[in-house]
Amino acid sequence: MKSKIAKMSVPVLVTLSSIAGFVPVSAVDDICNSSASDEVKDAAGCNGSGDLNNVVVNILSAIIGVAGFIAVIWIIIGGVSYMTSSGDPSKTKKARDTILYACIGLIICVLSFVIVNFVILNILKNA
Repeated sequence: MKSKIAKMSVPVLVTLSSIAGFVPVSAVDDICNSSASDEVKDAAGCNGSGDLNNVVVNILSAIIGVAGFIAVIWIIIGGVSYMTSSGDPSKTKKARDTILYACIGLIICVLSFVIVNFVILNILKNA
């Protein structure tokens, strides 16, 4: 069962990351070409500075978000496996391990999101 889900999660990850990568860029282009106020255009990065930073943050945020979504799916799969294990010790241990590793993956996703945003906003903006 895990191999089928793992094989299915790769195309879903690629599809969602490609969709998420294009949507923010087109939204920023729409804002830059609109009659929005200067403050809104500056917040969207229309003034030309930080365009590469914005693209990198958008791509990494999409990838980390999809990885976090997959971790939540694995937590749900582990919970269902735990509930349907019928008290079999090997099945319950396997389900608990799945939940534990998915929670660790989710924590890594959240921490990586924080670290990436910190590096981009504080270190690269000052360089």
